[in-house]
Amino acid sequence: MKQKTTVTKGNVVNRHWRLVDLTDQTLGRAAVKIAKILMGKDNPSFSQHRDDGDCVVAINASKIIVTGNKAKEKVYYHYTGFPGGLKEATLEALLAKDSRQVITHAVAGMLPKNKLRDRRLSRLKVFIDDQHPYHDQINH
Repeated sequence: MKQKTTVTKGNVVNRHWRLVDLTDQTLGRAAVKIAKILMGKDNPSFSQHRDDGDCVVAINASKIIVTGNKAKEKVYYHYTGFPGGLKEATLEALLAKDSRQVITHAVAGMLPKNKLRDRRLSRLKVFIDDQHPYHDQINH
């Protein structure tokens, strides 16, 4: 008896909402975990060319930890588009200013650089503390 492989159609994708608590988690390891959920690699119907990942609500972004001297030595660069507009900020400064940007930037770096990247990132909701408006959508 032959087994058949079934492929889920794009309009039949059932997205679930997942809650990730970032309290005392390492930045890179948490970003990998979130990226896998956004891509759908933990689903049995995973396929590289389809966007069938779940939505992620990440809470307590301000409580993320980094190891070593990364807080002082890791530098994020941003160019405004104007002459002399190269801006830089250390990880420590960016965590103090808005820790959600650090999480989003780390997860974006873990996702494949293709047409699905922006759509996957739009399903990531990051919050500084444990207050969020998605209590009804999250499956427990």
